[in-house]
Amino acid sequence: MSTIAENIAKVGARIREAAQASQRNLTDIGLLAVSKTKPAAAIREAHAAGLRDFGENYLQEALEKQTELSDLPLIWHFIGPIQSNKTRPIAEHFDWVHSVDRLKIAQRLSEQRPAHLPPLNICLQVNVSGEDSKSGCSPEALPELAKAVTALPNLRLRGLMAIPEPTDDIAAQHAAFAHLRQLRDDLALDLDTLSMGMSHDLEAAIAEGATWVRIGTALFGARDYGQPTH
Repeated sequence: MSTIAENIAKVGARIREAAQASQRNLTDIGLLAVSKTKPAAAIREAHAAGLRDFGENYLQEALEKQTELSDLPLIWHFIGPIQSNKTRPIAEHFDWVHSVDRLKIAQRLSEQRPAHLPPLNICLQVNVSGEDSKSGCSPEALPELAKAVTALPNLRLRGLMAIPEPTDDIAAQHAAFAHLRQLRDDLALDLDTLSMGMSHDLEAAIAEGATWVRIGTALFGARDYGQPTH
């Protein structure tokens, strides 16, 4: 097996064990491969090892890889901060967007989603740790934002996403993820998605209900920030 295939198997085993430990159905937990800064060849290798969902943060880089990999049946997730002038290509070229944190962005994605494509799957990003440096709407602003997004015609609000403050404190990991789950449940909007958990804390995320874990380093190794990220 290649290194990437070996890493996918190791992460898959971690996800399986975490699902068993929390008595969850493995089929309810998706592995989203975070491929930002990684070449198209690495994505091709990961697809050959069984993955089909890939998350990208940098639009221009993602579009180039999508062109190069257009022969593969991949599902593309945009997971980075969204600038207003980037919404059209995101609406046109992605299946999921995990990082919507304000109504203006959602409205533009809805207006610019091509009519021949299915509704764009949306997660609202919530700043559960209250960090000034983090994107995401505040928990207090979430209900109003969620209600407005559900009314937009070309979007399908699926759930919530968070990037909690990194910590090795297992109890703190659980608390942040439980907070996001509670926020979703409190909305009472029949949402099925919690995008939370990364390489270092996926076990806590799965225990608290994650349906997507966003894994980069554990699959592809350390990120290379030497190339342009646009």
